[in-house]
Amino acid sequence: MDNRIVLVTGGASGIGAAISERFAQEGAYVVIADLNEKRGVKLKDRLGDHALFLKTDVSEEASFVSTIGTVLKQFGRIDSLINNAGIPGPGGSIADVPIKEFDAAIAVLFRSVFLGMQLVAPGMKEQRAGTIVNMSSLAGFITNGDHVYSAAKAAIIHLTRSVALELAEFGIRVNCICPGAIATPLYGKHAGLNEEESERTILALRDLLKNAQPLPHAGLPEDIANVAFWLASEESCFMTGQAIVVDGGLSLGQGWKQTRERRDNIRSYLQRALTVD
Repeated sequence: MDNRIVLVTGGASGIGAAISERFAQEGAYVVIADLNEKRGVKLKDRLGDHALFLKTDVSEEASFVSTIGTVLKQFGRIDSLINNAGIPGPGGSIADVPIKEFDAAIAVLFRSVFLGMQLVAPGMKEQRAGTIVNMSSLAGFITNGDHVYSAAKAAIIHLTRSVALELAEFGIRVNCICPGAIATPLYGKHAGLNEEESERTILALRDLLKNAQPLPHAGLPEDIANVAFWLASEESCFMTGQAIVVDGGLSLGQGWKQTRERRDNIRSYLQRALTVD
């Protein structure tokens, strides 16, 4: 990763910050594209000479175009794009979701992913190399009850596959990551907490999520950053168009003990039913 130019959207906090840190540690030059200037500058200062912060609203085309233009002007290329920016999205029943909130969520969750790939594709085609990592979610496979968020994440999976097919002949690889339950401020924001309050929930979230999946390990931003780094590196050079689930086994269903207990209970119930007959 030495001297590679990596653009991370939503790179100032949560999973994005962990990704930015991991790439910088490996020698890449990280461009942190985020709307949160305070956090972005703070992270940039911590990473030092290996980082640049650009205030970016990925839901606004002009802002995203400006960021891409600045990076290309300063560095001449973008080697890896990590489409990570995200928001909780509106909840509620299908009848209650305001269309204005729907549009705002889709602009960040899905349209920005499309736009990011659209903007970097020409340069990557010209250099005949590049990697794109899109951030989807386990909710893209198994709905989490939030219609807009789940639908957007499912769309990212299919868009990843479609674009990967187009860009493969140019040596460009496109993959996506589908995290499970990860301890980030997103949970607090979804619960209506402000930014500071959401940050203070992280330690409690780690305890809460420790047993949320078969592996007794709370999902951490660093777990996703490791996979993002691998997908952008040459170690995954034969992979494209894939949706990598990183969820501690959450998508496998109930734990093995619970599954066995449920089967034993069913067997006992049937045996009792036969005895009664």
